[in-house]
Amino acid sequence: MPNLKDLKTRIESVTSTRKITKAMQMVSAAKLRRAQEAAEAGRPYADRMNAVMANLAGASAGAEGAPKLLAGSGDDKVHMLVVATAERGLCGGFNSSIAKMARAHAEKLIAAGKTVKILTVGKKGREQLKRDFGDRMVDHVDLSEVKKIGYVNANSIASDVVARFNAGEFDVATIFYNKFESVISQVPTALQLIPASFETTDGEESPFYEYEPGEDEILADLLPRALSTQVFTALLENGASEQGARMSAMDNATRNAGDMIDKLTIQYNRSRQAAITNELIEIISGAEAL
Repeated sequence: MPNLKDLKTRIESVTSTRKITKAMQMVSAAKLRRAQEAAEAGRPYADRMNAVMANLAGASAGAEGAPKLLAGSGDDKVHMLVVATAERGLCGGFNSSIAKMARAHAEKLIAAGKTVKILTVGKKGREQLKRDFGDRMVDHVDLSEVKKIGYVNANSIASDVVARFNAGEFDVATIFYNKFESVISQVPTALQLIPASFETTDGEESPFYEYEPGEDEILADLLPRALSTQVFTALLENGASEQGARMSAMDNATRNAGDMIDKLTIQYNRSRQAAITNELIEIISGAEAL
């Protein structure tokens, strides 16, 4: 049984830990509000861009001279997986859920005889996938110095992916991220980037547009922007999901620390009471002996 000093030291240690987790929970709550607002503000633009691109792509699909980003390379032998995770941990299963989904997809492709290449965005995803797929990683995007994710960051990632596709490095590109639903619910999502795929909102019909200049010319110009928008949306959703997951994880850690402090305090009081009782018995026994 630990002595009183050990119990007191442990109580002080857990109390300090609870202060840290509580502070992290409050910081995450403040960041979550801004990240959630950014993600929700970006959804209408992304949905409208998706609707326009779906209308344009529907008219050009299968036609000769369709942009390569839409038509693809004509093969699916080489797959590029863009795995977007966080730069930091202590956010529950946020990072591991994305890495798990990407790992399962990669293993399925490899089993089917496909070549897999991985581009990681965020340190945690790289750390989790490096052991099994280290030889398949082609690049890494470090966003640790970025305080607020902006369109310029997404555009840089999308431009790199497009450049690799145009250079013939892969045939299909898919991005993995967590879609934010609530503080306790983040959904691992896989979205195909290349060949570009656009779907309108369920139950919503695409409006008819007349384009000037020609549809193919507009489509060729808008496709790279639409790809950047998809990556930007994924990063915004990831940002909100990360803060929600961290807030939830730190709240659970704070509660667990409180429970542990209560148990240790009871154990400390019982041990202290037992020590006092023993001292009293020794004093009484000594007095009787005199």
